[in-house]
Amino acid sequence: MSFQEKSAWIMSIALLLSGILYLTQIMSMSSALGALAPPTIPIIIAYTITLVVVTTLGHIGIAIFAPKEANASSDERERQIVGRAAHLSSYALAASVVLCLGFYLISHDGNVLFYGVFGSLIISQLAEYAFQVHFHRAGL
Repeated sequence: MSFQEKSAWIMSIALLLSGILYLTQIMSMSSALGALAPPTIPIIIAYTITLVVVTTLGHIGIAIFAPKEANASSDERERQIVGRAAHLSSYALAASVVLCLGFYLISHDGNVLFYGVFGSLIISQLAEYAFQVHFHRAGL
């Protein structure tokens, strides 16, 4: 498994973990309020810190076990994989943001729009890393 593929796995795990924690906090706040809780900066900061800590620790871990791979530059195949994965995940981002905007036109709820677009960003990144892993495994 290449360093890029390991990195994609770590990023996927970090996004899932921090996203689940974020969703849990929002659901907890919403149940206490009896309505969808508005976005707050402290929760977004907590999400960001969790994401940064998990990704940093994960990348330090794989760099310790394979320092030569960590310092090596990406080869042409890996650059193509990353570019292709980013291209395909952009469709997931565009489609999900358009859906969120359409839902906003119906509901006129800015909180739902915020969470939808925020979730779209997470889903798009997860799709990008999933495509990277798939392309590495498929040998593309």
